Amino acid sequence: MNTLTDPRENEQALTQAAVKGRSLWDDARIRLMRNKAAVVSMIVLGILVVLAILGQLGVWVHDYDTIYRDRVSIAPTLENWHLLGTDAQGRDLLARTLVGLGVSLMVGVVATLVSLIIGVTWGATAGFIGGRVDQMMMRIVDILYSLPFIFFVIILMVVFGRNIVLIFVAIGAVEWLTMARIVRGQTLALKKMEFVEAAEATGVSQGMIIQRHIIPNVLGPVVVYVTLMIPVVILAESFLSFLGLGVQEPLTSLGRLISTGAQDMEVAPWTLIVPAITMMVTLFCLNFIGDGLRDAIDPKDR
Repeated sequence: MNTLTDPRENEQALTQAAVKGRSLWDDARIRLMRNKAAVVSMIVLGILVVLAILGQLGVWVHDYDTIYRDRVSIAPTLENWHLLGTDAQGRDLLARTLVGLGVSLMVGVVATLVSLIIGVTWGATAGFIGGRVDQMMMRIVDILYSLPFIFFVIILMVVFGRNIVLIFVAIGAVEWLTMARIVRGQTLALKKMEFVEAAEATGVSQGMIIQRHIIPNVLGPVVVYVTLMIPVVILAESFLSFLGLGVQEPLTSLGRLISTGAQDMEVAPWTLIVPAITMMVTLFCLNFIGDGLRDAIDPKDR
């Protein structure tokens, strides 16, 4: 005797099977795509990245360092294609904003990668080995934490000189401390897990366990922290540029553009408004993406 099956039961069964077959990262990706603020932020940030790349390639009709003596502090206009106006030296503001955006994003990404490499390696090693090694390594972190950020960066720049590569390294060499603490805390929990104990029992070396078991399993919190660290690094570079310690002329960044615009805001307010809005939009996008990743990866929300 044939029995009719309720289509809704089939649909529910298929849905449950699909959920069971999804991996942790597939589930996180689906949750992230449901976050409208994060999705919109990724789209806007993608557009900004493309514009920054085009700015670095110099595809705009004006070069970022070309000075027009007869076009000083011109308001945004279609004439001569100065869509965002010019600055106090007669340079096209759109070209300089695109270049500045690219430099700020490069500083954020490269410095964050530097801090990621140092922090993850340091924290995973300290947490897994433990004992006196852990105590010594984390006391070094505490000592570095006690040094003011700007003081440490100034020392590095005085000793090694000022250039854009040093800015990447200097900021990354400071911002890895929090990353190391996060990874150490995750490692202390992971080292007690059965799969790590099994690897130790089979004679796998400590370095191999850290590389193959510890680091891959701390990537969730690390990915979230990286997206939230990039805005911090961009702001740090902007602060240094605002003080005259960051990117040097004729190269520019959003921080230097804001610093210059603040000086000329009474006669040319657009020189401050344009880079400030660009900075604000970039930071908002990065923070929304970071919040979306945190909500997607957080095991408490599953």
